[in-house]
Amino acid sequence: MEAKEYIESGILELYVYGLLTETENLEIAEVAKKNPEVDNEIISIEKAIVALSSSFSPFHSVANFEKIKSRLELKHGKVLEMKPASNRTQYIGWAAAILLLLGLGYQTLELTKTKGAITTVGNEKDKIEREFAYLDKQNKETEKSLTIVRDIKNTGVTLGGQAVSPTSFAKVYWNKETKTTYIDAAGLPKPPKGKVYQVWALKLSPTLTPTSIGLLSNFEGNNQKIFAVEQTVYAEAFGITLEPEGGSLSPTMEQLYTLGKV
Repeated sequence: MEAKEYIESGILELYVYGLLTETENLEIAEVAKKNPEVDNEIISIEKAIVALSSSFSPFHSVANFEKIKSRLELKHGKVLEMKPASNRTQYIGWAAAILLLLGLGYQTLELTKTKGAITTVGNEKDKIEREFAYLDKQNKETEKSLTIVRDIKNTGVTLGGQAVSPTSFAKVYWNKETKTTYIDAAGLPKPPKGKVYQVWALKLSPTLTPTSIGLLSNFEGNNQKIFAVEQTVYAEAFGITLEPEGGSLSPTMEQLYTLGKV
């Protein structure tokens, strides 16, 4: 506090009356030592108390008054010097707080890095699992295709390219016992948008009689290009035509891509 605040607060009166704690007394004494205005105010208060005491006790001698004043510690004695409190503890506290903040910041950073690493590992794990699932699916499809090709009970029928697409080719795997039929369409070009390949089982004599046994749907999505079609009860030949999406009731001969006899 400033000198004016000390004077106006009333604490100096309490100091003179001896009603403060030892710590507060030492504080006021230190302030009085450094501030003449506060020191003068203390002296003025003491004089006022002496004057007031004299007016109420006119029969006390000066000697008796001095004794009473001495007992009451009203006499302005020697000011005790106080050593300024060391700031070491305060500095240590601030240093500890800073170290704590730095430690928390470091741990937060490390935690963020760890979470990021965990996320990365999780993403990599998901990616590997997806790739594994895809490869597993491909492997199963390949194994299935190999099983079809290697099955000695299957009759392989090679279909050669026709006028509309001389370079095209396909192969039919037909099990005459189970009637199951598979088409290997790897030699066919990608069908135009809105078109689909249709497979026909053909009876050649006495007249050409085609029977639809299925469509090669989702041509682009079938990586192996091995398609299962309907069971074939009887066939003397197989043909594949390009038809409008959804198929046709009879083959469009101008769009006959492949043909082959059993």
